[in-house]
Amino acid sequence: MALSTEALGEIRLLLEGDTPVAERCASVRKSFPGLSLTRCDAGDMSTETPTFETSELCVYLIDTSEHCVRITGDPAAATGLIVAQKR
Repeated sequence: MALSTEALGEIRLLLEGDTPVAERCASVRKSFPGLSLTRCDAGDMSTETPTFETSELCVYLIDTSEHCVRITGDPAAATGLIVAQKR
């Protein structure tokens, strides 16, 4: 599932806000049912550069098209997201 600039903007809007992070992630899953979404702590991603950030979250794109999952900066290759919560 390639992500367009518009889709990334919509994802950003869904992840910003005051509702609990779990609810925001559920909204992304509902709006983008073919997109993988994994949550973790930001410390788990300390060596990677996020695609974008909100006040509470760092968001990374992943490509699962090969045998191993890899972080990608290319929305056209993205098949999922990692949403890392800042502490």
